[in-house]
Amino acid sequence: MRYILYLSAAVLAVFILKSCSSTDARELPVLGIPKIIDGDTIPHRIPDFTFMNQDSQLVTNETFANAVYVADFFFTSCPTICPKLTRSMLRIHDYFEGREDVLFLSHTIDIRRDSIPRLKMYAENLGVTSDRWHFVTGDMNDIYDIAEDYMSIAIEDPNAPGGFDHSGWLILVDGNRHIRSFCDGTKDSDVDRLMEDIKILLHEM
Repeated sequence: MRYILYLSAAVLAVFILKSCSSTDARELPVLGIPKIIDGDTIPHRIPDFTFMNQDSQLVTNETFANAVYVADFFFTSCPTICPKLTRSMLRIHDYFEGREDVLFLSHTIDIRRDSIPRLKMYAENLGVTSDRWHFVTGDMNDIYDIAEDYMSIAIEDPNAPGGFDHSGWLILVDGNRHIRSFCDGTKDSDVDRLMEDIKILLHEM
């Protein structure tokens, strides 16, 4: 049920974003379900995390403290949407080439097969390095739980192609850990919009 709720919220947010004006003056909202604590509204925020990347380096929230970043969930043997998602991530990566304030975070959801050497090889085949794009692994529950915080889906499902079910969202996060936009990474036009949203977010920094 939690996954359905997050997916519904995500679809609603995409609808709202696409309904907004596309003028240069528009601002990106803070997405997610806020918390009410002692009468104060606290915006949704990505929680603390610690994962290991393709170079055996620890990756935490502090890795992205001075940048915006795009996150996704994938696995290297995925027979369905992952190759398209990765191509979309690579397209955004190359578009913002040379910018140290635009980073990328890809979480494998197949921690048994996607070892650090395998993630390293995957990154090398794409021609990218961990100074800008982190392919991370970690505890399975930690990855699946944080997928919900990203308003995404990542679950093991023996009936799904490749044994896993996951969404195709690419999620844009600001330096305060707030989700500011996302897109369907399988649709080029939606990826175009996300790149424009990254430009808007960079102007806020």
